Parts: sequence; C-alpha cells; structure tokens
Amino acid sequence: MLKIEAVNFFGSKTKLAEAAGVSQASVSRWGDVIPERRAARLERITNGALKYDPALYQNRDGLNKGAA
Repeated sequence: MLKIEAVNFFGSKTKLAEAAGVSQASVSRWGDVIPERRAARLERITNGALKYDPALYQNRDGLNKGAA
C-alpha cells in the first residue's frame, strides 16, 4: 500500500497515524510504501477501501515489513 493513497484517504498524516495506531513521526519515516503489517490493518479497518498489495512487499529483504 502506498503512503500517498492512505494519506489521501484519511485526509492527513495525523489521521493516518491514528488509524494505523502509530505516531505521526512513524508515518513520516515509512517512505513511499506503508509497512506490511500496517497496510493489512488499514485494509481491514477501511473494509477494503484501501488495498494491501502483497506484490509491493516481495523482494524487499525484510525492509518495512514489521516497522512501526
């Protein structure tokens, strides 16, 4: 899941952070792709409006997988 898609959905990084259960600073450190566990959570709490795409996380050598 791309961070820009989630920010657009929630309206701000602050609201995204609240929904993801992390601090706004954590959201700022994510880079372009939301960590895998957080992406799965966001898909669940948005009832699929945001989509977790496993292909984004293949061949990333563990980067971003379980980050805050």
